[in-house]
Amino acid sequence: MAAENEVVNEFRPSAAAEPYSIFDRRQKGLIVFIVATAATFSGFASNIYFPALTTIADDLKVSVELINLTVTSYLIFQGIAPSLWGPLSDVRGRRVAYFLTFLVFLGACVGLAETKNYATLIVLRSLQSSGSASTIAVGSAVIGDITTREERGGYMGIFQAGLLAPVAVGPVIGGALAASLGWRSIFWFLTIYGGVFLIFLVFSLPETLRSTVGNGGVSSSNPIVSYPLNLYQKFTTVKFTPQAQPPRATKRAKLDVIGPFRILFSKQAVSLILFLAIYYAVWQMSITAMSVLFQQRYNLSETQIGLTFIANGVGSIIGTLVTGRLLDAEYMRVKAKHEASSPGHELETGSTDSPDTQHDDPDFPLEKARLRLLPFLALLQCASIVAFGWTVQYRVHIAVPIITTFFTGWTVVSIVSVVTTYLIDIFPEQKAASSASVNLARCLLAAGGTSIVTIIIDAVGVGWTFTIAIAAQIVAFVGVIIQWRYGGKWRREAEKARMQAEKENE
Repeated sequence: MAAENEVVNEFRPSAAAEPYSIFDRRQKGLIVFIVATAATFSGFASNIYFPALTTIADDLKVSVELINLTVTSYLIFQGIAPSLWGPLSDVRGRRVAYFLTFLVFLGACVGLAETKNYATLIVLRSLQSSGSASTIAVGSAVIGDITTREERGGYMGIFQAGLLAPVAVGPVIGGALAASLGWRSIFWFLTIYGGVFLIFLVFSLPETLRSTVGNGGVSSSNPIVSYPLNLYQKFTTVKFTPQAQPPRATKRAKLDVIGPFRILFSKQAVSLILFLAIYYAVWQMSITAMSVLFQQRYNLSETQIGLTFIANGVGSIIGTLVTGRLLDAEYMRVKAKHEASSPGHELETGSTDSPDTQHDDPDFPLEKARLRLLPFLALLQCASIVAFGWTVQYRVHIAVPIITTFFTGWTVVSIVSVVTTYLIDIFPEQKAASSASVNLARCLLAAGGTSIVTIIIDAVGVGWTFTIAIAAQIVAFVGVIIQWRYGGKWRREAEKARMQAEKENE
């Protein structure tokens, strides 16, 4: 339980004169831009690969089913790796975690560009995933470090939009590179892109881990921490008091690699994460099958297949931006109503006047503020998935299944954004670990789904495959109902236990 002793809990109303974060709006925008760009590497490494699946299979003289297993292995490590990198960033810092993950990613990309056989391909794809996937968990944690609940939804929406941009442009770039320069050029492109960005990140992203830099106002003799944070401190428009260490600092938490697993299986999170994981897995099954289905049933080229992914990506980006705004608006509406009915609970605001007391009111109806959108999003995704399956089954004009992918992308990434924001809210001391727990579940289920989707399609057809998937999604929605009904009670119990543990540790 070491992570629960993290300093973020120590910021109490005694520091009320200090802002929650010293970063002004312009600086927050830059930080979110940086972490959103970092997150694009996970999407690029995954989606840029899809148009070249059949080409790689032919070149390495293996079946498409075996190449699909490289997608599966990528998803498995995409789920597992953040369980290490997330807790590491919660202890050693966000910058250290970013630097190490990008080194792993770059090494894997160089190896993949020189791959000569299938065994090397599947091993290095797993290693590549281990580096790139963790940018999601660490990026989510950075946003949690610098934003209050009232603004977090909007910033998470921007972050998710950056994360999902590769869903739109990745396959287009991958298809064009594979068709013109060969599939190996895809990985040289990622190597160059990653190397240039790593240099930019080192010189522009400040350390934000609150147990190390507090609200950003801490001065440090450690150059990894102090730069470029000292420049942000110098140019911010937010008034703050420089500090030598975080207020009432406790000893640094120990690395807790099982933290994401503990969150995943906690009653506060398991039902909601399982719901998200199943919906995400069905989405991954659909976009993995797209390449082969569109080639076989509509005779599309690699470049044309890449273009068909644009609708899915655009839907993802627009959806998460809109959902982020709606999350902020919904939170403010519920907050105003709660304060009007409970005048003594203004402390819960999470405003800049209360550095880290956002989660101090366990009676705040957080489930109403965060989860109200999920029924609509779930219903729309079910409709778009079943429409995709049956229109491809009967070879309806290709424009129709492509349009359905727009709505599938919109809904699934909005669901991820909603659930991730909610989990960061209820696990504020383990921001990266909570995001890693989501990654773990959704990627492992997606890995299983993508490994069998082609087999099921061959057995029962495209339409029935995705009809079965919809049945699983309907059952999974029970998780949202459980969270809505019992989430508040479980949060209050957890908060009571945490406060008791703090008293015992004093």
